[in-house]
Amino acid sequence: MGLILTGVGVSKGIAIGNACLLNRDQFEINEYVLPKHLIAEEVARFRHALATAKKQLKAIHRKIPRNTPVDIASFLETHLLMLDDSALSEVPIRLIKNQQCNAEWALKQQRDGLVGVFEAMDDPYLRTRKDDVDHVVHRILRILLNHAPQPFEAPDNRLTGCIVVVEDLSPADSLLMHQQGIAAFVTESGGVTSHTTILARSLGIPAVAGVRHARRDIQHNAVVIIDGQQGLVLVDPDEQALRYFRARQREEKRHATQLAKLKNQPAVTRDGVTITLHANVELPDDLYALKRAGATGVGLYRTEFLYMNRAQLPSEEEQLHAYLRIVRGMKGAPVTIRTLDLGADKMLNGYRVDMQGAANPALGLRAVRLCLKDLALFRPQLRAILRASAYGAVRMMIPMLAAPHELAQVMVLVAQIKQELMEEGHKYDEKMPIGGMIEVPAAALMADAFAHQLDFMSIGTNDLIQYALATDRINEAVNYLYNPLHPGVLRLIHMTILAGHKTKTPVAMCGEMAGDARYTRLLLGMGLNQFSMHPAMLLEIKSIVQASSLADLRKMARKVLKCSDPDEINALVDKMNAWS
Repeated sequence: MGLILTGVGVSKGIAIGNACLLNRDQFEINEYVLPKHLIAEEVARFRHALATAKKQLKAIHRKIPRNTPVDIASFLETHLLMLDDSALSEVPIRLIKNQQCNAEWALKQQRDGLVGVFEAMDDPYLRTRKDDVDHVVHRILRILLNHAPQPFEAPDNRLTGCIVVVEDLSPADSLLMHQQGIAAFVTESGGVTSHTTILARSLGIPAVAGVRHARRDIQHNAVVIIDGQQGLVLVDPDEQALRYFRARQREEKRHATQLAKLKNQPAVTRDGVTITLHANVELPDDLYALKRAGATGVGLYRTEFLYMNRAQLPSEEEQLHAYLRIVRGMKGAPVTIRTLDLGADKMLNGYRVDMQGAANPALGLRAVRLCLKDLALFRPQLRAILRASAYGAVRMMIPMLAAPHELAQVMVLVAQIKQELMEEGHKYDEKMPIGGMIEVPAAALMADAFAHQLDFMSIGTNDLIQYALATDRINEAVNYLYNPLHPGVLRLIHMTILAGHKTKTPVAMCGEMAGDARYTRLLLGMGLNQFSMHPAMLLEIKSIVQASSLADLRKMARKVLKCSDPDEINALVDKMNAWS
């Protein structure tokens, strides 16, 4: 056996091929002062670079096959929109004029400021949006500095069957490489929530991210095996390892063919219990992936993306239009719209929350706390959601509830807005369900109280786990402590499910744990019957549901909940998952 490297498995699948090492340009940006008579020329040079970057991305966009899912093209469209946003199209020009500096230096200053804002965010998905800023800025800088095109931009087949090893990739890079037929990719940075890795999952490209020093430890053209689920990279494997992983490849292809047949089948256990499987979406264009997976509804529609990478806050009408694209596309199926989940560490299009005293943004002014503090931000969204409810089965979900008085304040606002809408002649669903996310340990501990006041609850495991264990899963110094199977975490989840059962309040789970096949049977045994996940995981979860008997799982789940030894819990979960 050769060298084994580990990272984060971000797109499942087995790939075997020769390594192709690619080096991203390392730009050394120097500042120099321009005489006033050259400022106009420098501004023109910057604008020309912007226009050229747009042409390049549009050319890549045109190469996408017509039958490609809409959600794949949307990643390029996001970068095109960023090129039009004032943060990149206007602010650098102001810096050139005000500081009389060169375009590269102005762009670098703006890039550093934007990235700093994103890096301060506690939400893992939003934090990785800094990668999009970097990718777009990198493209503009290449043009400004007259760098030659990257090797993979040439229309040839030199990458066919290769495993690309690189520091980082942009979505545009990934699409070009996919068109050249790469087998997989390994990156030194990135994580499960970056646009590039989300795109890899949509394209079916096995990928491992966060493999430190991969380009140092992997020789060009070396034989490499990628396990995109386990996050393993095997370099120069022996014949025994090759035989094993080739067999795994064949089995995965067979399994994928079987899963595809489940799309239109109901998610029903062996003992006849129907389980609800919904999907999480971020953009209206995600509908294609949702329908392709056979999801029966939207369990979480993240609305933050309406607020990002733009000059002004979205209006009520713009929000309504975005929501209706999802609602109408679902044709009567439920759509759960989560209200704004941003915080003290996040900038909203030039609007910034007062950060004074926000030494720990994860515990600061964010989500429902922020919305209740700034009603000018919150009211337009509530109005848009209520108006959208007239056109379909809309449900509204409040994030980060910690105390009943927060919910009471939201309900007062909703009642006021309903009265306004009625007086203005706008239609809305008077009985639109209002639910809350259980992601703060205090909310789980008093889930029985929330269950009496809410129409439904949804367990947000990402935050619940990190708050319960005081562990930042993105922080490499402590993320080994982040454990969904920690007995304390399991008891908080079970407490919430039981509270829902007692009051007949539906309880769902929309965090990453809901889409992880390892935990499906345990959660079923604990009484969870509604899951919402990334569309790519839905058919896998459905296959587990169909192969499970709740009566058996409940007995084992009771044993798990009595355990305090993590090793014993892991062994019991493995035993549950071994049942055929």
